[in-house]
Amino acid sequence: MRKKVVLLTGLIVLLLANYTIYNREQLLTEGRVVLLQLAPVDPRSLMQGDYMALRFQAARAAFGFGGVKESVQDGHVVLALDTHKVGTFRRFDDGRPLADDEVRMRYRIRNRRPQFATNAFFFQEGDAELYTTARYGAFRVGSDGEAILTQLWDEDFKPLGRSSVPALSGGS
Repeated sequence: MRKKVVLLTGLIVLLLANYTIYNREQLLTEGRVVLLQLAPVDPRSLMQGDYMALRFQAARAAFGFGGVKESVQDGHVVLALDTHKVGTFRRFDDGRPLADDEVRMRYRIRNRRPQFATNAFFFQEGDAELYTTARYGAFRVGSDGEAILTQLWDEDFKPLGRSSVPALSGGS
């Protein structure tokens, strides 16, 4: 009996893990491309080891420069997209239908700071120099507002890094 419980538990864990992987793969291939302009961070903490600390202008526009109130919960913002797919804060999501140039994006509050998908971009050891010209974070955003940071881009809307695959080639 104990062996069956262990096997059943293992099967459920594998199914859940594969379902999560499948959903992320779908988001990467079918998600809408959204670029968020990076906000300046403390230059002493810009490069720490093998990652870059990230902050985004859209978060500053929505929440201001300081930390958010403790009462603020996770939610969604509506971003207006320009011709380069750069998202700027338009409003907090209130359930109204989105215009063609709008996208809903989930934010999470962690340590009284808003985050869109992540607050860091990890890269291979020794590659820090490749990302010093980063100006945008490139995300894939699903219709439910879930987002994955896929790349960093420069001011000319070109992907940075060694294995840069243009994120504009898919999604709408």
